[in-house]
Amino acid sequence: MNIITFDPFRTIGINGVKYIKPENVFANIEDIKEADYILFPQYWQVNFLVYGLNKKIFPNINTFHLGHNKIEMTRALLATFPEHVPYTIISGKTGDSVNKLEEDMGYPCVAKEVKNSMGQGVFLINNRKELKTYVNNNDTLYIQEKLPIDRDLRVVYVGNKVIGAYWRIGREGVFHNNIAKGATFSFEDIPEEAIKLVDDVANKLGINHAGFDVVKVENKYYILEFNVLFGNEGLKQLDISVSDIIYKYIMSDFDPNNPRFPGFPRKLVS
Repeated sequence: MNIITFDPFRTIGINGVKYIKPENVFANIEDIKEADYILFPQYWQVNFLVYGLNKKIFPNINTFHLGHNKIEMTRALLATFPEHVPYTIISGKTGDSVNKLEEDMGYPCVAKEVKNSMGQGVFLINNRKELKTYVNNNDTLYIQEKLPIDRDLRVVYVGNKVIGAYWRIGREGVFHNNIAKGATFSFEDIPEEAIKLVDDVANKLGINHAGFDVVKVENKYYILEFNVLFGNEGLKQLDISVSDIIYKYIMSDFDPNNPRFPGFPRKLVS
């Protein structure tokens, strides 16, 4: 099979893959046309690869379109699994935005930039001054209720299965639970309900490569967001090779005798 990747680091271990630098895509357009699969294109490449050249890409078009923007992601979740979305306000900026947000949401709340990840562009808003700063710096406003949590659950979905999950526990007194922000891992007491929720959401929305951020509040699970390009540190500690799973998944598109890869190791779930 003829496979091209635009991200060699996420495809390490997949033999026979040709790497092309994203900026050289048009200089190599004949190779692109001959490829059976394109792995990890950049977002600006997705539309012409899929709609112009009819290429199979991984992650798929659903994953890219919904995962690229928190607003599109949240609206898709509100349309399909509204009971698992924190109270969220999405609006344009007006002269009365601060007053309206104060009235509708109150403090504290969480403000987000719509195209950021790894804890970047996520702000804890405690007062009017902080809210005004956020509003002044963003044309599109995305505000969520602050949930009473000290950790979140990263659930990783690749191909057509959840392949791993772990808690990310924030440092005491630190708002973010991201590993990039100093949080720690825990692999104990992974709730089966959260695994099922992510499996249901990914299947419904057609997602095939994402790290979902799930939190639990009073026995109810909420999805904060999902990231198309997620860190693999926690999966490495579980001895899970994402590239092996990706290869088996894309091969199953071409070989009907190749069974779908095994799913999430249930022995890790208590």
